Amino acid sequence: MAVRKNQATLTAQEKRAFVNAVLELKRQGGYDTFVSTHNSFIMSDTDDGERTGHRSPSFLPWHRRFLLQFEQALQAIDPTVTLPYWDWTTDRTADASIWGADFLGGDGRSSDGQVTTGPFAFGAGKWTITVSPDNRNYLLRSLGAGVADLPTRADVDSVLALSDYDTPPWNSSSDGFRNNLEGWRGVNLHNRVHVWIGGNMSSGMSPNDPAFWLHHCFIDRLWAAWQTRHPDQGYLPADHTQDVVGLNDTMKPWNDIAPAALLDHTRFYTYDSAY
Repeated sequence: MAVRKNQATLTAQEKRAFVNAVLELKRQGGYDTFVSTHNSFIMSDTDDGERTGHRSPSFLPWHRRFLLQFEQALQAIDPTVTLPYWDWTTDRTADASIWGADFLGGDGRSSDGQVTTGPFAFGAGKWTITVSPDNRNYLLRSLGAGVADLPTRADVDSVLALSDYDTPPWNSSSDGFRNNLEGWRGVNLHNRVHVWIGGNMSSGMSPNDPAFWLHHCFIDRLWAAWQTRHPDQGYLPADHTQDVVGLNDTMKPWNDIAPAALLDHTRFYTYDSAY
């Protein structure tokens, strides 16, 4: 059983293994498929139409499947690799270990936002952005520029306390845990972190930044924590509902798996500790 660990506790060897697998997937051409898939759903998911990956109840199971596919792609390269998570309630600054030159590299430079340190810097020769809205082919970040502060533990606890998974109209105006975690309401968790990192992470092509996977791994961990705290509550809507994915409706683009099959993460992996 795969164990997903806090990036702050990874050994030097575990960091190298993760980075090398990501770089090799990029070299093989498989990485950019994930970028394109995510962007296509950002563009197509709307409050008033069909929505699957975002602005909808299936935000969490869709990304759980997305992360599983990515993790499996890395494991095809190196079976020892699992996705680490970034606990941004603890590692909250631009000099936290996640941004070290031995891992994801640091902030973008002030002149153009280009990341110049670490293995994903353009100058390192192994990370060229090819799925892009413009001609910039380098990784971009602007840590703390779009919003000053990352969410706190108190912010997270306030969202975990919400008992309803989701509520009508099942979009970015809904109450409930999912929408507050996604960040369209309340203290704004998931969305705020994307904006705090900035650069590529502020676009639909956010997987261009490998930080995407560590951020979403933590979001997935928080979903697991909510399930533990609210064992009598489940995914909603339970029934087929227009424009959104019900409990037993299959999700695009895979069309072979429904949220019901993804509710128990321990079928696939565990986390190194409970939140």
